[in-house]
Amino acid sequence: MQQPNPLLEDLKALLPTIAANATQAEKDRKVPEQNIALLKSIGLHRAFQPRVYGGLEMSLPAFCDCIALLAGACASTAWAMSLLCTHSHQLAMFSKQMQDELWLENPDATASSSIAPFGKVEEVEGGVLFSGQMGWSSGSDHAEWAIMGCRRHNTEGGQDYCFAVLPRSDYQILDDWFALGMRGSGTKTLSVDNVFVPNHRIQKAKDMMEGKSAGFGLYPDSKIYYTPYRPYFASGFSTVSLGVAERMLEAFRDKTRNRVRAYTGAQVGAATPALMRLAESTHQVAAARAFLEKTWQEHAEHGERHVYPSKDTLAFWRTNQAYAVKMCIQAVDRLFEAAGGGAWMENNELQRLWRDAHMTGAHAYTDYDVCAQILGRELMGLEPDPTMV
Repeated sequence: MQQPNPLLEDLKALLPTIAANATQAEKDRKVPEQNIALLKSIGLHRAFQPRVYGGLEMSLPAFCDCIALLAGACASTAWAMSLLCTHSHQLAMFSKQMQDELWLENPDATASSSIAPFGKVEEVEGGVLFSGQMGWSSGSDHAEWAIMGCRRHNTEGGQDYCFAVLPRSDYQILDDWFALGMRGSGTKTLSVDNVFVPNHRIQKAKDMMEGKSAGFGLYPDSKIYYTPYRPYFASGFSTVSLGVAERMLEAFRDKTRNRVRAYTGAQVGAATPALMRLAESTHQVAAARAFLEKTWQEHAEHGERHVYPSKDTLAFWRTNQAYAVKMCIQAVDRLFEAAGGGAWMENNELQRLWRDAHMTGAHAYTDYDVCAQILGRELMGLEPDPTMV
């Protein structure tokens, strides 16, 4: 049975303000400072931070319930905040030295990321010199650190996909986020020019998926760190999609209930097509939530038992979220198609929900064409395709 979630109740009190700021977030192309301050005031940014630094070490189901609710008020805020939070789970797998640098002096510190391995590194004594234009870093305006992807040559003649952690003073944020969806997420590019990153701030991605990273075992009583980093990192994408779809159900119902057709005077909210669309989308979103909740719970149970998932379980975790996103987008589309011309006006919430819903399906981790191939290969006993992460 799921435990009570006090943070969820605290969050509910903030939602009217955050929802009222949604238009400003889109105008500024980043999450408003007020939203971040409010969310930090209830400790959401500490969700996956180790307790030794004042963190909450929340369960994944409890966290996702918060993010889904937040997404209904402002998807951009939820997208950026979920990443700032889940990155702390990833950082807890780095060396103790790295974590002390991050959180001893500033326990409220968070990190954004640009984890695709586009960074260029030059090996030097004690670490690397890092350079690159690192894109897609959501919430970067509000982070004190950033996790960046790169590849390092190994002793076997190949390359290791790695993550390097850099402080805010080592990179510039380029104000280049001009997007149709998630306009307020501040998903900007980080520019790095020949910056030294010491070895204790670098980890192999593979090690963080297999319990071999420098921070593995630092917290033997933890229920969340004996688990691969990637499912936690990716969990927010589908959760935001779910929250958007759940809010779309409410907004469509509210706006359609008293809607009258201009030429005929017919009550749209009582018409059979609107009722059928609302019913089917409601069923579809409920199915998506049930599917995701089952997956979140499996994550939590593995972490509590300190058991890493099997290969096939990991394949399902990787791909379940993309299928849930697909269902949520379909549910939103079904309603938006019947919302009338007024829904396309920029001041109408429905068009923002529609745009943001489609953006949740545009991430590399929510591309269902890729995920279907990953799962299909696993089900048929084929080796993973290295071109599909």
